[in-house]
Amino acid sequence: MTVKIFRGKHGTKHDLGKDHPESPDRLFAIDDQLLSSGLDMVCEHADATPIAEAHLSLAHDPYYVKSVFEHAAQAMFSDHEKTQYSENKDSVAWLDEDTGLMRHSLTAALESAGAGCNAVDWVMDGDDRQAFCATRPPGHHATYDSAMGFCVFNNIVIAARYALQTYELKRVAIIDFDVHHGNGTEQIVAGDQRIMLCSSFQHPFYPHSGSPVSASNILSVPLEAGATGDVFREKVQHWFDALRNFQPELIFISAGFDAHAEDPMAHLRLVEDDYFWISEQLRFIADECCHGRMVSMLEGGYDLSALGRSVVSHIKGMSRPSSVTA
Repeated sequence: MTVKIFRGKHGTKHDLGKDHPESPDRLFAIDDQLLSSGLDMVCEHADATPIAEAHLSLAHDPYYVKSVFEHAAQAMFSDHEKTQYSENKDSVAWLDEDTGLMRHSLTAALESAGAGCNAVDWVMDGDDRQAFCATRPPGHHATYDSAMGFCVFNNIVIAARYALQTYELKRVAIIDFDVHHGNGTEQIVAGDQRIMLCSSFQHPFYPHSGSPVSASNILSVPLEAGATGDVFREKVQHWFDALRNFQPELIFISAGFDAHAEDPMAHLRLVEDDYFWISEQLRFIADECCHGRMVSMLEGGYDLSALGRSVVSHIKGMSRPSSVTA
């Protein structure tokens, strides 16, 4: 097996409170399932390094990046000002109504973005390599100039453009199967003909975008509430011929698992086998087009058991089909 898992040391320290759904427990749940499935023993593992601040401009307005660092400093300053009698565990500087920064959040976000670039470097250093970034916060709602939906930096776009710039690639593809439309990703890459974006999501639903598409390099699959895996599989079939015609030199995946039937945040009915199936189909295309090279980054998924099981199925699907069974 050639799958390498990248983790950020601060991913489990970014904590916006016990009632926030995007919690450190998500990473613990993934690790528990990797251990119980045996995948932890056969995958490779690496710590992510924080991304260089200059690389954030691959996806973001420099003024927005500056504002994130300023908000992070505000959270740190407020935290140092507290006394031992404070009732609050940490001070939070909110970037929007549900995306905030506490004292560990900026480092976690820089590691989350850095993981994608680390994964690109590792995958491009050989053939038949796949990487999964088990990091948080997620990224696909972050727009060019704003945070949104738990996302600080758009990790997948940064990684994709890092690959285009650093390795002089001509074409890459991003596949996003999170239940929520990756509005930030679409906004940033719309019209960038080096990038094909294939996106499925519940619609109409948060963030109330994605249909109709905004540019010719984007293929959207809006799904009605209650759609099952059979519907999902039928609706995304056209992606595969489009990807083969596009011939990406590297495949990226925004891997959100909140379309699972057990997830409380949405209303689609996918199960683990659907995540295995889409991951395996994308692996077939990667074998045909780009020497098996794939980089997957964690997005959503909020039922902890379903999330962990789905990640296991996803990694198995990305692995060579003859070497791992679902």
